[in-house]
Amino acid sequence: MIRIDSISKHFGGLKAVDNATLEIQQGTITGLIGPNGAGKTTLFNVIAGVYAPTSGHIYLDGEDITGLKPHQLFARGLLRTFQIAHEFSSLTVLENLMMVPAGQAGERLPNAWLQRPKVCRQDAKIRKQAESVIEFLNLSQVADARAGNLSGGQKKLLELGRTMMVDAKVVLLDEVGAGINRTLLNDIGDAIIRLNRERGYTFCMIEHDMAFISRLCDPVIVMAEGSVLTEGSAEQVKSNEQVIEAYLGRGLKNKPAKPSPPLPPTRSEPEPEPA
Repeated sequence: MIRIDSISKHFGGLKAVDNATLEIQQGTITGLIGPNGAGKTTLFNVIAGVYAPTSGHIYLDGEDITGLKPHQLFARGLLRTFQIAHEFSSLTVLENLMMVPAGQAGERLPNAWLQRPKVCRQDAKIRKQAESVIEFLNLSQVADARAGNLSGGQKKLLELGRTMMVDAKVVLLDEVGAGINRTLLNDIGDAIIRLNRERGYTFCMIEHDMAFISRLCDPVIVMAEGSVLTEGSAEQVKSNEQVIEAYLGRGLKNKPAKPSPPLPPTRSEPEPEPA
């Protein structure tokens, strides 16, 4: 579904992403992990059109999308969520969902005056869709609450719900579990699995919680120092000496009898954006 071909992104002398090549297969939930500063979020920002790459190409379903802007990628079905939720805090949960579909007739002032019946019919259709999404995500109890008053986990569910209001091909999830309690994290995981299995969504997710990654993701891609280090199942990458060294700063040489230490079980602080 997505092919990243030798992508680099430099900020002056800083090589945030350095000649990274990877593929995200259609219908998978692909994990993207690595230590802080590995370039994960920068790569997401390049894929999503926030940054133009310094070099390399990005393909979506065979189409070269290198350098396209976020709104152009949105129209092609490539969406992303953010580590810090970007809800419209003064709008209700229902309203946050209803405003997602593009090209609504009511967005044009003359239509609101002169084509009121058309606007009302479209609003009713979108409202019905939004209510279905709210039910799917078990957010009915807060449907009319202002989004700014939601808990962190509910805001992450709302962000996921907004991707359900359009015809999404690929959804990039940036630390969807960051700061979320275990109960809501399980709810988010259940929703992602259902969207993948029942609706065919393709996901790629950055995450530090290895238990969450192990439950959802196959394959898992590991980045270090801006490049792709390795790829495999969650169990394979957790026992890979290069991965352990990238996280912990040491390998297992000369210690064959000692079992491989696990990756850090809890998330670390988000990697800073380059200046």
